[in-house]
Amino acid sequence: MDKRLQAFERLLNIMDELRAKCPWDKSQTIESLRYLTIEETYELSDAILENDMDEVKKELGDLMLHLVFYSKIASEQSSFDITDVLNSICEKLIRRHPHIYGEVIAKDAETVKNNWEKIKMTEGRKSVLSGVPGSLPAMVKAYRIQEKARGVGFDWDNAGQVWDKVQEELSELEYEKINGSHDQIEDEFGDLLFALINYSRFIDVNPEDALERTNKKFINRFRYIEEKINAEGKSMHSMNLAQLDEYWDEAKKQGL
Repeated sequence: MDKRLQAFERLLNIMDELRAKCPWDKSQTIESLRYLTIEETYELSDAILENDMDEVKKELGDLMLHLVFYSKIASEQSSFDITDVLNSICEKLIRRHPHIYGEVIAKDAETVKNNWEKIKMTEGRKSVLSGVPGSLPAMVKAYRIQEKARGVGFDWDNAGQVWDKVQEELSELEYEKINGSHDQIEDEFGDLLFALINYSRFIDVNPEDALERTNKKFINRFRYIEEKINAEGKSMHSMNLAQLDEYWDEAKKQGL
């Protein structure tokens, strides 16, 4: 037997045994696993950003367990089983890749993406945006909304146009900051963020990844400042920003 099939069968058998014998595993429901799956997904995201392939492997295993777990619970409820899950995704992939399994010609990734969105609309979707989960974090959701709109041709022609829009939204925010209400300021701030996320697509930057890398950079530098100040027996609260900036510059020179 193929080693891949052997490994997958082993996981299925372990899942069956755990579900039958382990008090914790027996008590789980689809609802109780949900927040754990979200946590595992973020842990995978962290491993990817750290380029830690060993951790990526481990986190993929955790997610694979969750997929098998959900399917096991559903099979007990006679809703579906792992076979149904796998056949469903196989059929979807074949249906949405007519350039591989049909007569359609697609010579670049952009054409593939556009065809994908058109095919989804023939599968009963009322809007191209209906495939964007409502519970996504706002930045990821904005990026996906813009990608979906691009798939049907609703997009800017070039990065210069988008940057002009960023400048326009910044001007509107500055105006409302002086003249507007809090709600108007919030609206314009949201418009500015949306425009910046739009611009990120045109310069081939994922805004979520970029912001998370900046978060990690800030954390590393801030912790450096804390450690240095503590080692010198000083208190951060007693220091002014100019003094703290000296430590910040040290952290930068350390490559943090």
